[in-house]
Amino acid sequence: MGLISTVEQTIERWTSALWAILVPSPQQHAEVVSILHRECDDNALILDRQRVLVPNAFVIELPSESHSQLTAHSEEVSRQLASQVCRHAAEHGYTFAGPVAVALRPSANESVGRFQIRSRIDPTEARCPKARSGDA
Repeated sequence: MGLISTVEQTIERWTSALWAILVPSPQQHAEVVSILHRECDDNALILDRQRVLVPNAFVIELPSESHSQLTAHSEEVSRQLASQVCRHAAEHGYTFAGPVAVALRPSANESVGRFQIRSRIDPTEARCPKARSGDA
């Protein structure tokens, strides 16, 4: 139990530090997750009464300095954000066309302030452990 607690605390510290770099306050952390949820909600395609298809591929474009600070831990941040999307989809009964993936990328446009999020439906993205939780 002690080892598991230590690992969990370490991951929590890394995550907190990464969020501090990505967005300065907990309110803005919630804003990133909220925008990912809104991307699902706003881009939902109703296929039939029981199937609503939502985007499964998300790209978060960050200013260059933020991206370079997150490079070492971007997998963990991406995994946690994908988990949040999967949880939101499960709560709303959404279906994905493929596995969920969240990628952190440097912005090609220097006018990006904090971050920009783009989404799309892509059946070929890397697998998310909970990606099929909303499937019928």
